[in-house]
Amino acid sequence: MLEQTGPLTAMSLAERWREEKESAWLYITVAAREPDEAKSRMFSALSQAAEEQAGIIAREMEKAGEPIPDYRPSTRARIVALLTRVLGPRRIRMVLAAMKVRGVSVYTAPAPVGGRRLPASVEEVSLGHGGVGGGNLRAAVFGANDGLVSNASLITGVAGATADPHVVLLTGVAGLLAGAFSMAAGEYVSVRSQRELYEHQIRQEREELAHYPEEEAEELALIYSARGIEMEQAREMASIVFRDPEEALRILSLEELGINPDDLGSPWGAAISSFVSFAVGALLPLLPFIIRPGSGNLGLVAVVTGLGLFGMGTAISLFSGKHALIGGLRMLLIGGGAGLATYVVGKALGVSLG
Repeated sequence: MLEQTGPLTAMSLAERWREEKESAWLYITVAAREPDEAKSRMFSALSQAAEEQAGIIAREMEKAGEPIPDYRPSTRARIVALLTRVLGPRRIRMVLAAMKVRGVSVYTAPAPVGGRRLPASVEEVSLGHGGVGGGNLRAAVFGANDGLVSNASLITGVAGATADPHVVLLTGVAGLLAGAFSMAAGEYVSVRSQRELYEHQIRQEREELAHYPEEEAEELALIYSARGIEMEQAREMASIVFRDPEEALRILSLEELGINPDDLGSPWGAAISSFVSFAVGALLPLLPFIIRPGSGNLGLVAVVTGLGLFGMGTAISLFSGKHALIGGLRMLLIGGGAGLATYVVGKALGVSLG
């Protein structure tokens, strides 16, 4: 059961009308730029559906005695339209989703196999929308790699400038804490902002589902049709989904917005994960100074960092598809080069300042 994401927004009729008109205008822009004929037809049909919804709202405004203004695209909509023409809709699909352009999930969801039988349940309609595993692991590996490379470079740079191991250790600890807190804060703000956007879009979808269930079902059918399903069968699939309003909201969020309402992300979870992963990576080049305090350990730092870089490279190869040995050597070369460069700069600065 999808949880209520918050109170329904109290949008005025004029605001809802403007939103539908803006969506219709953007759909036409996307349809004109989309090279795939089926997708282009879908966006054109969605534009017509948005215009029809705007017409329904306009009649409600007339009954309420509200004037119907002339529609002019907002500056934001014009910028998004320009980006769509220059970059194409696929590259800016998240921006389009934020502008209430539905159906962008066709750029990420797999197309169905031709001749697919009509599903008999919501579960079969939902098939293929499971979450992709490994996202958290991937973020942890890349976070640890960032911590390792940045702190190793910082430590070698300072070690080149001074032979005092206490200064190097203090610098490394400061780099670890500053980097980890910075990563955590940035990740928290990013995920929090994204979650608030998603919750707002889902609330809008809930309102539209309550006000215009038939129109929403037709939009869902158009999306299925764009994936190669016959229109009659697409409408049957949409009718199966709409038997349960909460399940309909979930499927609409997935299909129209590309959002999984059950996995919006936790800002605190993302922040803690980023902090820990960065700190673990940044700790590796510090280990020689912690284990043997008060002595010069630059050679041991190079060995530990090199092993860490190679290990990170092999781990990243799991996500890049590269050969593990090649991935490890490449990361060793890149990270080692960064460390060597900062050591040379630090050495030069130490000599000139000394």
